[in-house]
Amino acid sequence: MNVYVIPEDFRKDQYILKPIVKAMLAAIGKPRANVRVCQDPLLGGVTEALKWERIKEILDLYRGMVQVFLLIVDRDGQDGRQIALNTLEKKAVAALPEDRIFFAENAWQEVEVWLLAGHDLPKAWSWQDIRQDPNPKEAYFLPFAENRGVTDEPGQGRKSLAREAAGNYAKIRSRCTEDVVALEKRLSKRI
Repeated sequence: MNVYVIPEDFRKDQYILKPIVKAMLAAIGKPRANVRVCQDPLLGGVTEALKWERIKEILDLYRGMVQVFLLIVDRDGQDGRQIALNTLEKKAVAALPEDRIFFAENAWQEVEVWLLAGHDLPKAWSWQDIRQDPNPKEAYFLPFAENRGVTDEPGQGRKSLAREAAGNYAKIRSRCTEDVVALEKRLSKRI
């Protein structure tokens, strides 16, 4: 099975999404799924990722090779973000053959939170504060990466830290029920 992850901007998000989506698929019994992250076209931000024309372009390019498309964007504190994603899902269902799946999910509040969820965090940090902060990348991820001394690595440490986090997928799913577990459940019903 080929799974194509569509991030709002792959340049950093790819390092987080690929290992965590692979861990998610393994948890639902698909450990050999081939996970790729969309790099062409570069969407370059959530505004472009929420445009049907851009998503349709990707679906048209890869529908012959991909069984599962996953659009994953940051929520960024926007309560209505899932409504826009649901609209894209409806359009994709109409545009794709029945044997193809398209799901869209928003990470609360950014995909960096998924990475943090798989780690033991400083005792002074509250998990609820991390989940509700509209800018956890700056407030939590970057200080965490700096403390770990990995900011010079690919993706400012996202690559190595996300691999570690994916190894603790049970911890991620226990902390990220609104997004990670919701996506996992939807996938497990369809694949």
